[in-house]
Amino acid sequence: MADNGAKPVTVDDANFGTEIEGSDGLAMVDFWAAWCGPCRLVAPVVEQLASEYAGQLKVGKLDVDTNQQTAMRYNIRSIPSILFFKDGKHVDTVVGAVPKPMLERKIQEHLA
Repeated sequence: MADNGAKPVTVDDANFGTEIEGSDGLAMVDFWAAWCGPCRLVAPVVEQLASEYAGQLKVGKLDVDTNQQTAMRYNIRSIPSILFFKDGKHVDTVVGAVPKPMLERKIQEHLA
């Protein structure tokens, strides 16, 4: 998997297929919006995880306001929603501003 500079990649309706569904290994996508308070709480955690798991985990961020097609396809009802993809397949979802250890557990579970 390509190291994306240890920063989350911005994904959108146009590149979601190649960036996430077409990627090998584990990917985590933060579905968020600028007006969402809890999304702002979880954003620094997502950044940290992108850095800490560089090379093992691809991290993406998708703005649901400008990318409604993908948000609808994955049935995003509340944000933040963090979806996990393994080899392009959706395998897990975490909803809400959850503590970092909970996301780390999910990452470890799916890397195993």
